[in-house]
Amino acid sequence: MTTNNEYLELTRLIERLHRRFLDVIRTELTRLGFKNINGVQALLLANIGDEEIVIRDLVDRGYYQGSNVSYNIKKLVEMGYLEQERSSHDRRSVSIRLTAQAREIVKAVRDLEERQAAALASHDLGQEEVEGVCRSLRRLERTWTDYIHYGRL
Repeated sequence: MTTNNEYLELTRLIERLHRRFLDVIRTELTRLGFKNINGVQALLLANIGDEEIVIRDLVDRGYYQGSNVSYNIKKLVEMGYLEQERSSHDRRSVSIRLTAQAREIVKAVRDLEERQAAALASHDLGQEEVEGVCRSLRRLERTWTDYIHYGRL
């Protein structure tokens, strides 16, 4: 049974880990000479990947809130990391895709993720343990999603 203190520690740890992960990405990008992009923006590029995607789909996938994604996409277009195109059928719909410069960022993020995964293994955090953490976090995500959709549990 989870106590209130354990739950509070878990939620604060999730928040800190997310911020720390963004710091790790930003540090790596700075080290590689990409100084005009932050961790959130680099992760956004990585989530787009090789797809041409409608901006709304990023929000629908649950990665971002509308105002955050709009601001960051505007900045990424201005910096030359994204190309955008309005749909000829629905002028409100905008598709985006990575530029060659953005693909360099995504490669740097993917390489970093591979090195970080290897570092976890070298610190005796094996696949089974990571899978267990992921299962627990997915259950927590489901609990929160149910609360959002259906109210008090």
